[in-house]
Amino acid sequence: MKTIGTILREIAALFIDDERLALAILALVGLCACLAFGLHGSPIGVAAALTGGSVLVLAFSVRQGAKRGPRRPIREASSQTAASRIIRH
Repeated sequence: MKTIGTILREIAALFIDDERLALAILALVGLCACLAFGLHGSPIGVAAALTGGSVLVLAFSVRQGAKRGPRRPIREASSQTAASRIIRH
């Protein structure tokens, strides 16, 4: 049972660990939705904006992650990570 909890915490951490990445992706998708539906942008232009923006957001996130250093392995992860707090509640 402890192993399942650890696996679930690690899966949740994939989505929760980097709040800036998640917010940047949501902002990008919102911007592209406004471009597509609000301004009636061309589908190719919206696809290009979404693709290019995704690459830029990912590159920025990787650069920031490299500055922070490597993540801790599962064995050494603190029980008070953001993911574990969410799963417990």
